[in-house]
Amino acid sequence: MSTPDHVHVNGRSYAWPERPVVVLCIDGSEPGYIEAAAEAGVAPFFARMLEGGTNRRADCVVPSFTNPNNLSIVTGAPPAVHGICGNFFLDPDSGSEVMMNEPRFLRVPTLFQAFQQAGAAIVTITAKDKLRGLLGHGLEMGERGICFSSELADQATMVQNGIDDVPEMVGLDVPDVYSAELSGFVLAAGVKIMESRRPELMYLSTTDYIQHKHAPGTPVANDFYALLDGYLGQLDDMGCTIVATADHGMNAKHDEAGAPRVIYLQNLLDEWLGAGEARVILPITDPYVVHHGALGSYATAYLPDGADKNALAERLAAIPGMELVLDRQAAAERFELPPDRLGDLVLVSIRDHVLGTSPDRHDLSGLTEPLRSHGGISEQRVPLLMNRETDLAEGHALRNFDAFDLALNHAI
Repeated sequence: MSTPDHVHVNGRSYAWPERPVVVLCIDGSEPGYIEAAAEAGVAPFFARMLEGGTNRRADCVVPSFTNPNNLSIVTGAPPAVHGICGNFFLDPDSGSEVMMNEPRFLRVPTLFQAFQQAGAAIVTITAKDKLRGLLGHGLEMGERGICFSSELADQATMVQNGIDDVPEMVGLDVPDVYSAELSGFVLAAGVKIMESRRPELMYLSTTDYIQHKHAPGTPVANDFYALLDGYLGQLDDMGCTIVATADHGMNAKHDEAGAPRVIYLQNLLDEWLGAGEARVILPITDPYVVHHGALGSYATAYLPDGADKNALAERLAAIPGMELVLDRQAAAERFELPPDRLGDLVLVSIRDHVLGTSPDRHDLSGLTEPLRSHGGISEQRVPLLMNRETDLAEGHALRNFDAFDLALNHAI
């Protein structure tokens, strides 16, 4: 099969890669983590990217959660196009609250599908298995398609994942899901596969377990970025074009005593409208809540028929700690979201607050450190780095989902 000059997908055109392209999504990597590790002298590859490559800032998708942003990066489009607007949502077809990690919720193809159909080999590796089905949707697994998670690496098969015997290949045991090593395994596997197969496109996605617990510049955070740095240096030595970005930032969400600053929305709406009349959905919810207790800075609310939405929006917006309350259409337009998958109201809290339902619905026993979380506008700014210079002018507005465009179309 002859390779094309460009591949077109979701309204964008991407040049065929001259060398392998690796995009790394560092989950929860607010600006400052990479810089602190570089300044501490433990991340020499990141230091070279900061000083001699492309060092920009970009905006992620709001809600600043994992699923919407990873899917934006791999489709090159916002949620209004690809349809994934949370980790968790109220399915209008069933009326049930469900995880948004099934391929049936994805409305457009990924870049990986389009490039594979054009003849490229694709590798996608994610830390948590919740993303795997979405990232690998539509890929033919095997010689030109690999997709697996660190979490279930020992269960990968040639038929389902395009690879088997992953722990043996990597030389590491499968790490605990709540560990820095889960992310390290992603990059270690990426290095081994790049050495043996040199795929045209590789996507690596980590977990934010460390960022939820440790601020930029702390010893544990620096150790984590040093771990990533070592593997990235190996990929750089192999001649890869590398772009590093994040799905969202992270901020402290607690008071001086370390107690979470929470606005419990379901309690408020039950008090104002009657118990169970309104329904609050927290799209941060996923199977891995130990480090955040399902508390984030973005929520949606479904209101009963006849409710005065404008009056309720004004009342909610007046609560201390609330940044923004929008109706469905206004939120869809501002944040480029699919309106049919939103509640009547969309709510965003300020930098140091989170939104919850009711205290009895949040198990915070796993919070061994003061709460750090994400989801709001305050976590929208993220790094966008590349190990090569770019032809894009300084000040050019960028989104995290421009990562593949940067690598394929604008690297010098």
